[in-house]
Amino acid sequence: MKKAASILVLIALLFSLAACQPKVSQEAEADGGEATSDHPLANKKIALIMQINLGTFSAQYIEGVKEQVEKFGGKVQVFTSEGDLAKMSSNLDAAINQKFDGILIDHGTKEALQSGVEKAKDQNIPVVVFDADVASKGVTVLEQGDKQMAEQTLTKLSDELGGKGEIVKIWVAGFAPMERRQAAYEEFLKGNPDIKEVAAFGAASQNTALDTQAQMEAILKQYPNKGDIDAVWAAWDEFAKGAVRAIEAAGRDEIKVYGIDMSDEDLQIIQKDGSPWVASAAVDPKDIGRVQVRFLYQKLNGKETPEKVKLDPVFIEKTALPKESITTDQLSEHIEGWGASEQGYTDELKELESSFTN
Repeated sequence: MKKAASILVLIALLFSLAACQPKVSQEAEADGGEATSDHPLANKKIALIMQINLGTFSAQYIEGVKEQVEKFGGKVQVFTSEGDLAKMSSNLDAAINQKFDGILIDHGTKEALQSGVEKAKDQNIPVVVFDADVASKGVTVLEQGDKQMAEQTLTKLSDELGGKGEIVKIWVAGFAPMERRQAAYEEFLKGNPDIKEVAAFGAASQNTALDTQAQMEAILKQYPNKGDIDAVWAAWDEFAKGAVRAIEAAGRDEIKVYGIDMSDEDLQIIQKDGSPWVASAAVDPKDIGRVQVRFLYQKLNGKETPEKVKLDPVFIEKTALPKESITTDQLSEHIEGWGASEQGYTDELKELESSFTN
């Protein structure tokens, strides 16, 4: 009798423990030994096709993508293209041929991507694009508020210069977000005739920040006197990093830098005592990845999604930050609107996410 009672207690305990476990089966995947869910949206293989994977912004964007896919019970494979558009097109074809369940695209051009996007659609593989000039029915394209980010930083620049001064622009053509930022910059110059562009340069490479630093050093030698350059407007955080390092090395602390985008590394530079980088406008790169994944999963769930989704940026000033060093995960404590975006979330996706937690 004692033995039978012990067995009954043990069975009751096992049932109690089972009730607290995630709603997953115990069948292990061959490649990772992980439990798989019986939810119809679980266990999806997602491809992320990137034009360029460079710097901490890209790293945090990828982190956001992986975090959200894994919370939905899926797996991500990243295809990097090192800025080679032909390779990016080939990577997109490879993802289609390997029959991924969904495809995310980061940057790129219409010429490189349009054919592959149409091919994916023909094979019923949903596609969600970030910051690429792709237009195709049923494909959702995310973009940051690029015009707004440019206006925010340029307005601050003008205010601090008193509406008059000489500036350097660091920018590069060939990227959809850059073209939108450039349009805002041109409007700004027309509306501020006393702010003059004395130099402009910029190129995207695998060593963008280092190349920018070298070019900025040359510009500083060309304009060696205090007052020759009042500020630098950098349309990308990799450009801002290079400009800051050149300005610091030259001891030209009178020149201020206004940038776009934000990462942990950027934040450390801005927070450094005496840093010339004084303001930036940005969307949390992790949130970009999370939101992009959510819209992809809405498509995987058979839902219609908007063709255009705009991610709202926030403006970050050095003066609003604490003296102690912080990361972007802590930035929301000091900058209203940063991080924790709910864009793209639906009740069904929240239910999917909860199926992998206690």
